[in-house]
Amino acid sequence: MSQDPQHKYGHPVPKPLEAAMRREAAELDRLDREVYAQFDRDPLAPIIGLGPSDARLAIFGRDPGRKEVEIGLPFVGAGGQKAREALYRHWHGEPLPDFEASLAVGKALFWINTVPYKPQGNKAWSMAVKKRFQPLIAELLTDRWEGHRVITLGRDAFFWFGIGQSRAVREALDAFWADDSRFEAVHDTELSLPDGRTKRFSLAPLPHPSPLNQRWFKRFPELMDRRLATLGID
Repeated sequence: MSQDPQHKYGHPVPKPLEAAMRREAAELDRLDREVYAQFDRDPLAPIIGLGPSDARLAIFGRDPGRKEVEIGLPFVGAGGQKAREALYRHWHGEPLPDFEASLAVGKALFWINTVPYKPQGNKAWSMAVKKRFQPLIAELLTDRWEGHRVITLGRDAFFWFGIGQSRAVREALDAFWADDSRFEAVHDTELSLPDGRTKRFSLAPLPHPSPLNQRWFKRFPELMDRRLATLGID
């Protein structure tokens, strides 16, 4: 690749938000600095794949992994490739040909995580850390994106929409997740920002596509295909 994928396939994070994220990242005890150093990546640079402001869909996950640090883009490891493969099949009607195509196919979407930094051991960040980053991620979803349809990957990503929200919002998320149809139905929720602004989102949850998630890994392509079809992402 002649150009850094982060610049070729992603849009830059607004400078004030990036500065705020860098300040928060500097305080992270479990930031996997060793992996960032291995790939000569700035450990304070957030790994976010912002798409165009009019992107019709956002893919929302937990946090980046080793491959994401290497490439500088989210959702490019084993799990993320499952989502990108489904997108390619949906739009082109044929199997994903190579890694470069997997990056290109995601250019039209928003790709974002609850915390845009790799934790040591790929263990989920604590709720305290998620709360620190929540206003910054919420601002990206609200100010940098006009869309409202979000495919959340895994439990952490879905319940992120309840962080700092009202009891009614959290209870509605709990009830939806408890229903066996959660990977087929869509949940509408309202996200409130600290400054009082609000935005409604339509959440279409899916299981996390990690190979370690044995219960759902083999079924993920089928579930993702259904989501793309029912959401009308053409």
